[in-house]
Amino acid sequence: MGGPFWHWFQEPDNLRLVLGIGIAFSLGLVLGIWWKTIARAGREGTGRKGDSAFLKGVQYILTNDHDQAIEQFTKSVQVDSESIETYVALGNLYRSKGDIGRAIRIRQSIILRPNIDPKIKLRALFDLGVDYRRGGFFNRALETFQKVIEKNPSSVETLEEIERIYEEMKDWENAYRTRLKISKLTKGNHAHILAHHLVETGKTLVEEGNVAGARPYFSKAVSTDTGCIDAYLHLGDLHFQKGEFKKAIQQWKKVGEYAPQFTFLAYRRLEGAYARMKNLKPVEAFLRECVENHPDAFTHVALARYLYNEMDVEEALQELENALKLAPTFWEARRLKGEILLSQGKREEALDAYQDLLEHLNVPYLRFQCSQCGHQPVDLQWQCPQCRKWDTTDLVHSTEGGTPETTPSKPMIPVLEETNRGG
Repeated sequence: MGGPFWHWFQEPDNLRLVLGIGIAFSLGLVLGIWWKTIARAGREGTGRKGDSAFLKGVQYILTNDHDQAIEQFTKSVQVDSESIETYVALGNLYRSKGDIGRAIRIRQSIILRPNIDPKIKLRALFDLGVDYRRGGFFNRALETFQKVIEKNPSSVETLEEIERIYEEMKDWENAYRTRLKISKLTKGNHAHILAHHLVETGKTLVEEGNVAGARPYFSKAVSTDTGCIDAYLHLGDLHFQKGEFKKAIQQWKKVGEYAPQFTFLAYRRLEGAYARMKNLKPVEAFLRECVENHPDAFTHVALARYLYNEMDVEEALQELENALKLAPTFWEARRLKGEILLSQGKREEALDAYQDLLEHLNVPYLRFQCSQCGHQPVDLQWQCPQCRKWDTTDLVHSTEGGTPETTPSKPMIPVLEETNRGG
C-alpha cells in the first residue's frame, strides 16, 4: 500500500504540488490571525472599560465576593450591552444569591434577543428552567425543560433536571420513566435508582390504601436491583400484615445478606414475626449470626436483651460488655446493664452503671452521613436530602450514643401495625 504512494510523492511535480498547498494553508492561517488582531484593535477604544469591569467581576467570583462581582458585571453590560457572556454570569450570580426573579428576567431577555446563536439560546432556556425549579415553579420548569428536550433529545443534563423535579413533586412514575431515558443515553449503574423509584411508587399506593397495587412495585424493585434494602423491608411488611410470617421473615433476612450494616432495620420486625409464631428461638440464631459476621454494638445489645428475656443473665451481661468495648459511651448498653444488675439485687454495681449512663444521655449512637456531599441527616434516608443522590447515606458508628429507636427525630423503623412509609 505504501510503495506506490511513496513513488508518487517522489515525483518532482507532485512534491511541488504538496508544498504549494502547505504554503497556501499557512499563509491563510497567518492572514486570519492578522485580520482578527486588526479588528480587535479597532474595537479596543470602545470596549476597554467594559472588558476591565468584566475581568474584575471574574476576579470577585474567584474570591467568592458575589456582591462585588454583580456590581462589576453590571458596569460591564452598561458599556457593552451585546455581551451575552456577562448577562449569563449575572443571571447565575443572582440565582446563587436567591434572587430568582432577576435571574429569570435576565434569561428571558437573552432568549428574546434577535439573531442570537441557537446554542446560546438553548443554554439560556436550560438556565431559565433551573431558575424556575430553584424558585419552586415546578410546572414552568418542566415546560421549559421539555422545550430544551425537543431541540436536544439527548441532553442528559436536562433529563436529570426533569427527573429531579418529578422526585421533588413525588411523581415517582414519571421519575422512573425519565431515569429509563437517562439509562439509555449514559453508562453506569441506574438499577438502584430505578428500584427506589419503584419502591416510592409502592409506598404511595400503600398510603392510599392500595396494598394489592403496591406489591408488584416492590417485587419489580427487587428484580431490578437485588440489593434494594427498602424493597425487602416493605415486601416483608406486606407479608406480615397478611399473616404470612415465614414469607415476611424470608424478605427481612435478605437485609443482612445484602447490606449487613443495615441489619438493625430488621431486628424488631423479625422479633415481631417470631413472637406471632410463638417461637423466638430463631431470633437468637439470627442475632448470633449477625454478631459473628458483622459485629456492632447495637447487635450485641439486641442479643443481650434477648438473652435477658430468656433469663440468661450472665451471658446477657457479657454481650453488653462486648457492646461497650466497641462503643464505650453507648448509653443504651449502660442503661440495660443497670437494669439487669438491679434486677439481680446488685445495687452498687447498678448505681455505677447508671452513673456512667448519666454522662452519656442524649448523645446519638447511630449517625448517618452522605458519602457524596457530607450531609448528616438525623435519620436514615435512602436519598440524600441535600445532593439528592440515592444510596449515598452511610451508617457512621459513633463511640457515643443511643439506639435507633430513640435517637432520630422520627422512627426509622415504623411500628409494624402502622403503614410503613420509610425504612
